Amino acid sequence: MRFQAIHPDEEPARSLLAAMEAELAEMYGGCGVVERGDLWLPRGSFLVGFEDDRPVAGGGFRWMRDGTAEIKRMYVVPDARSRGIARALLVAVEDAARSAGYARVALDTGAKQPHAEALYRSAGYTEVEPFNDAPAVFWGEKPLT
Repeated sequence: MRFQAIHPDEEPARSLLAAMEAELAEMYGGCGVVERGDLWLPRGSFLVGFEDDRPVAGGGFRWMRDGTAEIKRMYVVPDARSRGIARALLVAVEDAARSAGYARVALDTGAKQPHAEALYRSAGYTEVEPFNDAPAVFWGEKPLT
């Protein structure tokens, strides 16, 4: 796997985000709005994961509060799931947030994504009080030390 920062309005990031948002809309009847510009410099980034030359994953972060970035729009294309790509993407997004100067990361996930919650818990995210009004069942944070 190789990861590359690509602006969310450019391909293949745009298509990965559209697929992820369509999946969330089908699962939950919609998804919260994330401004594409929030997932880009100077306070955010969006990474695309490539397997050979094929884009198979995307995820990003944005500023949440001083010292903390919020991870958003984690997605792996369906035929590439269950192969460790989501974990590799999570590590890459955390590394990018750390490189951008963040000391902590936070995220949330919904009830229809138990595999995502399991991934985040196994990666060291600890449950915290809800920090947004998302229809989530898990809000987690992790230090980037």
